[in-house]
Amino acid sequence: MDLKRFIEELRADDDYRGQIRWVREIPAREARYADLDAELHRMVIEILEDLGIERFYEHQARAIEATLRGDHAVTVTGTASGKTLTYVVPLAQRLYERPARRALLMYPTKALAQDQLRKLADFGAGSAFHAATYDGDTPKRDRRRIKRDAQVVLTNPDMLHIGILPYHHTWADFFRNLEFVVLDEVHSYRGVFGSHTANVIRRLRRICATYGSDPQFIACSATIGNPGELFRDLTGLDPTVIDDDTAPRGRRFLMLWQPPEIEGQPLRRRSANLEAADLMVELVKAHVRTIVFVLARRVAELVLRYAREGLAEYEDLAERVMSYRGGYLPEERREIERRLFEGELLGVISTTALEVGIDIGGLDSAVLTGYPGTISSTWQQIGRSGRGVRDSLAALVTLPGGVHRYLAQHPEYLMKADSERALINPHNRYILAGHLLCAAYEQPIDDVDAELFGDEMEHILEILADPEYREDSDLPFVAKRTRWYWVDPDLYPAAEVSLRSSGGPPWQIRELEEESLLGTVDAASVFRVVHPGAIYLHLGESYLVEELDLENRTARVARADVDYYTRAMSALQMSVIGWETEREMGSGARALLGEISITSRVIGFRKIRQVTEQQLGSEELDLPASTIETVGLAIAPGEEDVCALAEANADLMGALHALEHAIIALLPIFAFCDTRDVGGVSEAEHADLEGPVVSIYDAHNGGVGIVEAAYERLDDLLAAVVEQIECCPCEDGCPECVQAPNCGNANQPLDKKGALFLARRHCEAGA
Repeated sequence: MDLKRFIEELRADDDYRGQIRWVREIPAREARYADLDAELHRMVIEILEDLGIERFYEHQARAIEATLRGDHAVTVTGTASGKTLTYVVPLAQRLYERPARRALLMYPTKALAQDQLRKLADFGAGSAFHAATYDGDTPKRDRRRIKRDAQVVLTNPDMLHIGILPYHHTWADFFRNLEFVVLDEVHSYRGVFGSHTANVIRRLRRICATYGSDPQFIACSATIGNPGELFRDLTGLDPTVIDDDTAPRGRRFLMLWQPPEIEGQPLRRRSANLEAADLMVELVKAHVRTIVFVLARRVAELVLRYAREGLAEYEDLAERVMSYRGGYLPEERREIERRLFEGELLGVISTTALEVGIDIGGLDSAVLTGYPGTISSTWQQIGRSGRGVRDSLAALVTLPGGVHRYLAQHPEYLMKADSERALINPHNRYILAGHLLCAAYEQPIDDVDAELFGDEMEHILEILADPEYREDSDLPFVAKRTRWYWVDPDLYPAAEVSLRSSGGPPWQIRELEEESLLGTVDAASVFRVVHPGAIYLHLGESYLVEELDLENRTARVARADVDYYTRAMSALQMSVIGWETEREMGSGARALLGEISITSRVIGFRKIRQVTEQQLGSEELDLPASTIETVGLAIAPGEEDVCALAEANADLMGALHALEHAIIALLPIFAFCDTRDVGGVSEAEHADLEGPVVSIYDAHNGGVGIVEAAYERLDDLLAAVVEQIECCPCEDGCPECVQAPNCGNANQPLDKKGALFLARRHCEAGA
């Protein structure tokens, strides 16, 4: 379909209400090619000829050359730019030269590993050499054969961590001959996941050294601002960076789509979920193959339900859309992937699970339901449509307030902003401690391992070996002279360390009557997602959480025919451990950065009607509290600020609370994060600070660098907050400026004018 005409038809439709705030036509780009300054094996040349590959893009040629001369390398180019060839060609070359060589290919998801295995078949996998996936879905009957025979193993960080490194003695031949490690979609390794993965890679390098190998590391990434730094943080090695994208690209139409105001409710806009579903319906009706990205699993299920309702009258179209997210069972994911690849589905609603480069066939449009949190992720999701030289359409549907209001006012930001720095912290002591336990299980730790794990290693080991720690944790880890040992091989520390969250292994979700496994939820989210009374959505169906079994880490659910969903409410308390740095902001106000502890507890939940988003009521809950120690940024107004607020008839607590919301909402513009990666708490009188405070904190134990980035750019952040609040025409605060959809205190109290007053004072002082 002519996508430019499709946009014109949307604008001409009777139901159109001015949702398109901005359109940019991005012209097509021609390829740039280069000759390869390296001699390829005759078998590789024949394979390339059979695939119709006569020339390499310039970035492909430079990356292949770097790899063949033995450099560690990272290639950073856009979606569908042929990054796979940059490591598959050298990999095939090495295997054809010496079949005894081994390679480990690591992907952030199981689906991507399965997809890449199919592509390896073009280069001889299954005929000339043996390649296999080894992950949680691999049948046990196949695992011994893979360990023994596979020359190329495709896996993910989780399986390397929990299923390969702890059993390295059963992989001895593989590790002895390992020469090539690929880290694909390396931009995915940020935050907690990236910090964990960096330690898994250090454990991998340690085991390789034990068997006498020193593999070469090759990485591929979507565009990020610090590819060399991220590679070094992940691996501890210096790479050659190739970052000039020379692949062709088709014409692309980029839209900013803002939901219209609700009639009779000024400043209240229609649900972005409904808008995304309606836009998807129009695209699917026109047989434009579409992917809709959402920010949460629950939203994926809601948009699926809305889209199917909108397509109910159009033959079988309703059955040709599906949702895809984490928590589905493996067989469910594989079936959806198959239907996408083979063209059975016209549309899919996905979390970031499909953001990375799994081949899901030719898609023509991408709808982003909310800003993904970073420019890098935005372009990664946009690039899932229009692969190759085909025209494509991408629409970003804005949510209320925060970064979305900023984008509505500054749409050019999408085109002009530089890609952000990917932030990880491999030396986070909570993350590192878990991996030191795992490393000690794999083999004793000695002083030389500090080269991999850092200067804090010995201090953390001394804490882990302390008898009081062992009594609290039941983990039999002890020190012996200058080496550190794990003394009970029957206990297995890797099972207690989750790479994807900071809360331990995932919880199971089971149907109440049949006890069948429905899905999983990570431990850090369990009280918010499957608390008693919660509505859990799965494949478009609603389930009521009847029981939360704390001892067995299981939620039991039953099917429920309801027209609402639930949202948890929580209470927070901040305590100061110690400030690392602070600076004056004028009027006696201070900005402080350092270690804090946050105690949180889910205290209840609200019921919200589907479609209308009307709040139907709330219920209280009595659930255990949890505490994390993390990095926090505190803004502590001075006495002059407090007196000035009183003279302006502003409510102190309301002003602090509203300022907290506004800062968090805009944080993704200034730090590489999602708003869900951080939290906030406001207090009118904090005992440790002896006065009022707004605290913004990294939501993960030990922190991963987000709040430090916010502290560095605090003046710019506060200036954006001032503009955001000033431009909003509401009187008392609304979702567009200072209200937060997931506020644990139901957005009470809030004082918009007081927040603007404080932000101005701090911003002027900072300037």
